[in-house]
Amino acid sequence: MPVQKKSKILIVDDEPDTVELLKKRLRFEGYDTLEAYDGAECLKQTAAGNPDLVILDVMMPDMDGYEVCRRLKSNRSTAHIPVLMLTAKRELESKIKGLDVGAHDYLAKPFDYKELSARIKSLLSMETAKEKLVQEEKSEALDHMMDELAHELRNPITSIGGFARRVHENLAEGDPNRKYLQIIISEVARLEKMVKNLIELKTSGISYREPANVNDLIGEVLEQFQQRHALQDIEIKVDLMGNLPLLPVDQDHIKLALANILQNSIEAMQGVTEKTLVITSKIEADHVEIQISDTGKGIPRDRIKNIFDPFSTSKTSGPGLGLTFALKMIQEHRGSISVESEPGKGSCFTIDLPIKRT
Repeated sequence: MPVQKKSKILIVDDEPDTVELLKKRLRFEGYDTLEAYDGAECLKQTAAGNPDLVILDVMMPDMDGYEVCRRLKSNRSTAHIPVLMLTAKRELESKIKGLDVGAHDYLAKPFDYKELSARIKSLLSMETAKEKLVQEEKSEALDHMMDELAHELRNPITSIGGFARRVHENLAEGDPNRKYLQIIISEVARLEKMVKNLIELKTSGISYREPANVNDLIGEVLEQFQQRHALQDIEIKVDLMGNLPLLPVDQDHIKLALANILQNSIEAMQGVTEKTLVITSKIEADHVEIQISDTGKGIPRDRIKNIFDPFSTSKTSGPGLGLTFALKMIQEHRGSISVESEPGKGSCFTIDLPIKRT
């Protein structure tokens, strides 16, 4: 079933009472939590759980918080996670040492929980803002890349494909070289499709928006897949909220974004015994949320942050632009898209579209 997005916080302290208190309060505020009681366990939990924030006590046996933080920041897969250090020490030297090893903030014990809560919200919002800036920079770089690639690739691909088809047609039926030319023609067709996708991405900013019910768009996309028999061996579960507000969207672009995510989910379930696709829609605060979940192979943790990059892939069938296209389409509508995944269990894509145009 789809999982609602929550920030996940890892609490690390060798005092069980402190861990339990923070766990209860943070969960009451709507966060998911992980717990660790020493430095080694913290490193394991961080690697396995990929938290959004680590609350790290300094005074712990065997491996203190400074060393834990240093190791987290020296590991490429965990270096991006904000660390809030807690300590009984109030000396400026201790604070400086914590910041030197990579901590983002520092709070002395005993602390006021309201202050801790405020600092947690600040760190998480800063991380969200940083992610948004990174995505915007990627989008600008993508526009430039599309111009260059489309221009450089279109003419030589057309020439190669044209000449290969001509030679193929002139060869005798039993000529062994026909199979090699057929491979060339097939690969050229794949490259031509890629260039076409690049051009579509480049022109995606040109849109015609009109009020639409996203449930209707989801239904149209599912119908297209059903007509192609792409969903014939997959169990479909649809739970769409009634009376959704109409959103000002380019219907073709949103349908293409949804289709690319669905295609990704379908391909991720190839070779899986139990194939289930779950699609939901609902209102969350000031936006409409769409979730598309699958029971596919899942995405490895070290690749999940890059799956929207051009020519990256969450599948085994080869790189492409499908998820990049989906990201760009959603961003053009001032929306956002995110993914949660677990290898061997599947992925859940979440699309948020603002109800009021900004």
